Amino acid sequence: MKLNALMDNFGARANVKRVGRGIGSGMGKTSGRGNKGQKARSGSRKQATFQGGQMPILRRFPKFGFNNPFAKEYVTINLGDIEKFIASGKIDAKSPITIDSLLSAKIINRKMSGLKVLAKGEIKTSVNIIADKWSKAAEEAIVKAGGSIKNN
Repeated sequence: MKLNALMDNFGARANVKRVGRGIGSGMGKTSGRGNKGQKARSGSRKQATFQGGQMPILRRFPKFGFNNPFAKEYVTINLGDIEKFIASGKIDAKSPITIDSLLSAKIINRKMSGLKVLAKGEIKTSVNIIADKWSKAAEEAIVKAGGSIKNN
């Protein structure tokens, strides 16, 4: 094998189409652009939304809505899920349940803006939870089961 003998596989490189090089090339005169008109000119490219002079749909309908760049998104967990993870051994009920402990147990996959506890399901185990937000019903159920919930 010599370096001067190396070649691409057949068809790996396409020849560049040479346009405007005489009638015999098949790509002379109009260079494959057809005859006249906007598309035949250099630098011609209509917008993707162009509708032939008609008022475009993007301009016919008004803008609406708002995306708050400062909105906070919380990771939510339900009491029933906490009970289920304690029963399966993923969470230790004796140690406080925080967003970091849920992350290390691979129950959640990212932190977001914080942890929010919701009251769906039942909790029978006494647990200490450290969260950013929680519902009133969740707080009542945790206290009723003998646990506590504190702000992060």
